[in-house]
Amino acid sequence: MGKITVETCEIEGLKVITPAVFGDERGYFMETYSRRDFEEAGIDMEFVQDNQSSSKKGVLRGLHFQINYPQDKLVRVVSGEVFDVAVDLREGSKTYGKWFGVVLSAENKKQFFVPKNFAHGFIVLSEHAEFAYKCSDFYHPNDEGGLKWNDPDIGVEWPMPEGMSEEDLIISEKDKKWGGIKEYKK
Repeated sequence: MGKITVETCEIEGLKVITPAVFGDERGYFMETYSRRDFEEAGIDMEFVQDNQSSSKKGVLRGLHFQINYPQDKLVRVVSGEVFDVAVDLREGSKTYGKWFGVVLSAENKKQFFVPKNFAHGFIVLSEHAEFAYKCSDFYHPNDEGGLKWNDPDIGVEWPMPEGMSEEDLIISEKDKKWGGIKEYKK
């Protein structure tokens, strides 16, 4: 392996990946994905779609999941900084309803592997962030599900961007309408 370091999280299946970065006076180089390295780390799937989004400070996206066509996701930040969150929705899991969060930034270059059957979301902490992710299944527009970002039964501890409060957050109308985990049915 050698080109990535993989940290397991307190929720089984979630992994934080740090690529080896090779730098000199010109800048740096890193492999953001190598199937061989990921397979050796126990992350063995085929990614079929890459997505990228751009968001400004205070944007909160999530918590999203796919209902009938769940996706594994490998997420990273190309510029800026976000707090990225995954919530376990796996039936029978001992950590069902639990969340884990990690700061992803262009500076730390960390990636977050989120397996199928997790809800996922992030909040932008920097002035601007570009977020890129690989998915193991194609996007199906009529297959979206979500959970309320501030569901007290999940209890995500979202860090607020500097100078902002919860009232200042920018959340889509769709994301404001999701129910809590008690209403979620698989």
